Amino acid sequence: MEESLSLPMVKTGRILRRSIYTFLSNYQYFTSTALLLIPFSAPLLLSQPLVPYASILPSIHNRLQALFFAAGFPPTSEMFKILSLKLSQTITSSILALPFTLSFLLIAKASVIQALNHHHKPSSKLKFSCFASLYASLLSTQICNLLVILSANATCFSILFIAFNILQGFDIQLSPTSTLFLSATAAVFYSIILANAIIICNLALVTSGMEKSGGYMSIIKACVMIRGRNSTALSLALPLNLTLAAVEALFQYRVVGAYYRTGVPTSSMALEWMFIAYLYSIFIVLDTIVSCLFYKTCTTSFRIKDQAGRYSYRIDIAELEEQSNSFTNVKT
Repeated sequence: MEESLSLPMVKTGRILRRSIYTFLSNYQYFTSTALLLIPFSAPLLLSQPLVPYASILPSIHNRLQALFFAAGFPPTSEMFKILSLKLSQTITSSILALPFTLSFLLIAKASVIQALNHHHKPSSKLKFSCFASLYASLLSTQICNLLVILSANATCFSILFIAFNILQGFDIQLSPTSTLFLSATAAVFYSIILANAIIICNLALVTSGMEKSGGYMSIIKACVMIRGRNSTALSLALPLNLTLAAVEALFQYRVVGAYYRTGVPTSSMALEWMFIAYLYSIFIVLDTIVSCLFYKTCTTSFRIKDQAGRYSYRIDIAELEEQSNSFTNVKT
């Protein structure tokens, strides 16, 4: 087995600065790409205030509550009541936005990955033929990503199920304070597991686009590449996700709040909706650029060889160059 050489972790600020520089250097191209994301961002923003009125929400919420109750979670815990409600709303919103996720979002990501996968400067004119070839690999990887997210949720709930049933098996009576503490610990544990799963899925999408090979193998490569870099990946994802959450809050305040006050949709609301959706799309493009540059800091070569029915892996690690797109391979 080959020994891997550990390199110093690339600082988060360095990747973010390089990502912003890349975005501004090709501003026209990437802002044009953001236009492709408006058909995804606009329904996604609108789906959140519409979720409480969705016909499938009560069914999902009741099934989750029944699942939590059967798993032995404290039925009186406010933490799990809030978790089941928010999880139900997230699942409903994801289902409503799924067609746009599998179409416009993947096409826009393919455009960004195609631009950063070459050493020449991206053309300011979007050419569908340049990134359409990547769509199939991204689509297969995205479908596998959905299965990974479902598996991560199932695994997390199984671990929590075992933990709470062990407490019940020993007939341990928990005080309200202890129940609240355990519920908060379980919520933090669930958030960490889900955050790492989402980061791996995002890196797998970039890997499939860069290497033009989709499916479960991109997820395996992403899991290997992210080893030892979890803190960097989390610190990169945190500011961007907070920014996207802030844009969503802006939509709730400016558009949804205005509609609830007047009760009648107006043209100004529609214009603000489109503007906020475009702003949301720009940050998604920036998030994809960050993921691409993070991928380039992790590896420039990932080859899988089949030898006597067994897989052997070789990972060449490279650091991000500040002034050029060249990378130095480190043999393992």
